[in-house]
Amino acid sequence: MYDLNENLKRSAHNFPDRPVYVYQGESTTYAELDQQVEFLAAALAKRGIGSGDAVALLLDNRPEFVSAYYAILRVGAAVVPMNPIYTPREISYILSNSHTKAVVALPALAPTINSLKEELPELQLVIYTEPVGEELTIGQLISEKATEYEEPERHEDSLAVILYTSGTTGQPKGAMLSHRNMDSNAEAMGILFELEPDDRVVAVLPMFHVFCMTVCLNGPIRSGSTILIVQRFHPVEVVNVIRDQKASCFAGVPTMYNYMLQLPSATRADFSTIRVCCSGGASMPVELLHKFEEKFGVKIMEGYGLSEAAPATVFNPIRGTRKPGSVGIDLPGVTNKVVDPEGNEVPRGEVGELIVHGPNVMLGYLGLPEETKAALKDGWLYTGDLARMDEEGYVYIVDRKKDMILVDGYNVYPREVEEVLYQHPAIIEAAVIGVPDEVHGEAVKAFVALKEIAVSQEDILSFCHDKLAKYKIPRQVEFVAELPKNSTGKILRRSLRS
Repeated sequence: MYDLNENLKRSAHNFPDRPVYVYQGESTTYAELDQQVEFLAAALAKRGIGSGDAVALLLDNRPEFVSAYYAILRVGAAVVPMNPIYTPREISYILSNSHTKAVVALPALAPTINSLKEELPELQLVIYTEPVGEELTIGQLISEKATEYEEPERHEDSLAVILYTSGTTGQPKGAMLSHRNMDSNAEAMGILFELEPDDRVVAVLPMFHVFCMTVCLNGPIRSGSTILIVQRFHPVEVVNVIRDQKASCFAGVPTMYNYMLQLPSATRADFSTIRVCCSGGASMPVELLHKFEEKFGVKIMEGYGLSEAAPATVFNPIRGTRKPGSVGIDLPGVTNKVVDPEGNEVPRGEVGELIVHGPNVMLGYLGLPEETKAALKDGWLYTGDLARMDEEGYVYIVDRKKDMILVDGYNVYPREVEEVLYQHPAIIEAAVIGVPDEVHGEAVKAFVALKEIAVSQEDILSFCHDKLAKYKIPRQVEFVAELPKNSTGKILRRSLRS
């Protein structure tokens, strides 16, 4: 049976003295974590938290995230992971929409949470990672050493996590993910990356993000591996952790790889213990992939996923054919298809919408039956992403349906233009959007961040001239110091549009 908490119990039984994580040079064993989780779960139960409740985590990467995450699951509640830099308005909406009963937060958020209490009548319990006045802390709850509670019965379809994903309509939607959804994906990723107890996995992606949750938390704990927790991404610090802690697995988004690539001090020796790197969260430019692999002597396995699929659906295999530019083939137990607007599968090589079927596909959106109906049809998740599939089943993400640019009736896919821009020796980052054009309907606009090389708009347009059809060449180039990104490092096109 799929059950995230049973994975921790099993690994604590099989590898009690093995480190489950290392944080700022200090390690905690599986047995120690399991005991902390047991005490914390009992303390939560004593305060009325149980099956059917939701508990939010407003935390960055730290040990308290791990212990709270598993304690919430053990007591039968659902975890609502949130970005701690959300605005008060965003925090209020998610806590209210998810009917959150308790919050575990950073002390810096105390003023925000206090100001929201009146508008959140269902919020009964606030816990901090460090002392804030008379408020409870995780350390206090664990030190109570409570054990008297009855662990509820969980099922594979029991709600485990509510992930809020930003919607095109404005308010974020809560994707409901069960133990089967989350654990089956952790299992599939563990099989794909051949995770073993001796592996040491870098967790620098935000733990509140599903990519990190599956690949760097649930997956390693399922396998009895060690997690190297890094609080936030700083290229030099991450390279130091990889080298000094002898990391074997690294998961990141393309911008992380780009930043590490630009470090003059980073060498192939720093990555000598790395067995596998994986990239997700956004499409990786082929030029970046080749340059990183050439400099550091590692292979990057690119994949694709989305919150509603817990998240991974396809990945390039660690053994066998790997195709740069492709996000890979079906994960074990997952099926992907490319379909036309009527839901019919298109011929191989043609572009259509990617749809997904498997044990990782969400239960639905919390309190949104119409949106759920639109996303889930006959058990298939409609991703909203345009893709094509080759004869061997390798998927190529073309772009988000909503990001496609229409120039004189011709489709322009931003990624195709960005791939060309990344080949320019002066460009460090690039993103493309469509802007209104009186003559052509839309025109292509490029935003680029440069290395320390002087270059003009004319130079860039000339570079594109023999690599792209005329209608695909940007009409405008805007130079920026850095492209806007979200907490995982994914470039935010919507910020560029505004």
